[in-house]
Amino acid sequence: MRIAYFDCFSGISGDMCLGALVSAGVDFALLKEQLALLPVDGYEIYWKREKRNGISCANVFVDLLETNQPERRLDDILKIIDNSGLPAEVKEKSKAVFHRLAEAEAAVHDTAPDQVHFHEVGAVDAIVDVVGTVLGLSRLGVDKVYASPLPMGKGFIRCMHGVIPSPAPATLEVLRQAPVYGAGIEGELVTPTGAALVSVLADGFIDLPALTVEKVGYGAGKKVMEHPNLLRLIVGERYPGRGSARENVHQHHHNHNQGPEDIE
Repeated sequence: MRIAYFDCFSGISGDMCLGALVSAGVDFALLKEQLALLPVDGYEIYWKREKRNGISCANVFVDLLETNQPERRLDDILKIIDNSGLPAEVKEKSKAVFHRLAEAEAAVHDTAPDQVHFHEVGAVDAIVDVVGTVLGLSRLGVDKVYASPLPMGKGFIRCMHGVIPSPAPATLEVLRQAPVYGAGIEGELVTPTGAALVSVLADGFIDLPALTVEKVGYGAGKKVMEHPNLLRLIVGERYPGRGSARENVHQHHHNHNQGPEDIE
């Protein structure tokens, strides 16, 4: 069984996920080609190799060429995904991530999920981040995804609604029943998109499981911080009968019946 483990020592965002996947060996040209199947334009995607605290990483950029992108609701985004020529499994997982985001935003703003206007989240870059991450994991032949517990920033962040506390209310809403901890760092470490990706795609939040390391990738966060603001992706084959007794398994609401023995 091939495992992908998101080591979120500095949080997680959509572009960090893409960077970690490219750094771990996902063919960027192929990824770009598949993303072009989405009926969305007005953006450019590219990446740069950088170093953070001496660690080589991939920094993926999604630049909007048209700043007046339409404001989209959940149904608009689901149609974009459905009308692409992407594999069915990629479509379903991508749509599940946006469902989770819409539910969280609706809870925060006291409205219905289908009435949520996706501002930051609905922008083209979020669609590219979400679908690109699902595609990248598929390209790596991953069977199961796990993630570490998530570090939360503190202070305040600026968004379309003005100044809001960090972590963003939508991020916390997405992460109900997921393990989080205060990292004592000013700013936003886990974005709503990053939270939704990991909460939907991960089978659990655990310590690093027993696996034979095959690929390691580092995705850069946009903000340069004192610590290495990176997302580490570790991919490898699970080896049976090891580690499950020592693993600290935190299940969340999608996997409430799953126990430690199920992750062999």
